[in-house]
Amino acid sequence: MSMEVHNVTEGAETFTSNAWLAVGKRNVLVDPGSADEARTVRRIRSHVDDLDAVVLTHQHGDHVGSLEPVLDEFDASLAAYDDHPRRGTALGEGDEIRVGDESCTVVHTPGHAPDHVSLVGETVVFTGDVVVYNDEAFDDGSFGRTDMPGQSRENLIESVRRLLDTLPASVDAMYAGHGDAYEGDVQAVIERALERAEKREPKYD
Repeated sequence: MSMEVHNVTEGAETFTSNAWLAVGKRNVLVDPGSADEARTVRRIRSHVDDLDAVVLTHQHGDHVGSLEPVLDEFDASLAAYDDHPRRGTALGEGDEIRVGDESCTVVHTPGHAPDHVSLVGETVVFTGDVVVYNDEAFDDGSFGRTDMPGQSRENLIESVRRLLDTLPASVDAMYAGHGDAYEGDVQAVIERALERAEKREPKYD
């Protein structure tokens, strides 16, 4: 049974990333998103009284727009790969960080963003934008866009391969930066995303 995870930006009226609240021994928000800040705070408070930490998969605007108000409201610590004025914990490849009830391994997964990390637990994986289950491009196994400045399809492909190498067979839930959460054969979804990325075709026409 996977741990309790809620998307607190679900149903937002503005463009935002998913903001995954992992509830457990350590209440952690993976990416605060950029939706209405007061609504996001209310949604967090509907599940927990205290938020221990915010962890960033990367610092694109749709993932961090609500960061400051969330940190202020809950007096939470910030963990991120790249520098940030509020960062308390610097994340690096192979580090361990507790998210909810699981200890997750930090996997540096650049390509969509140079500072991108994924969090790999025993039953869950937080993939940010490197791999998503469904989006406007693909319904079952998609990959992060790499057509903007500073992005690299080659780096992303290597990142997805490294993610697969790190993924325990016990992982049965994937929480990505966009689209729906997925429960089931996570490895197969990531393999489909990798296969599509390796074709080097544009993600969007």
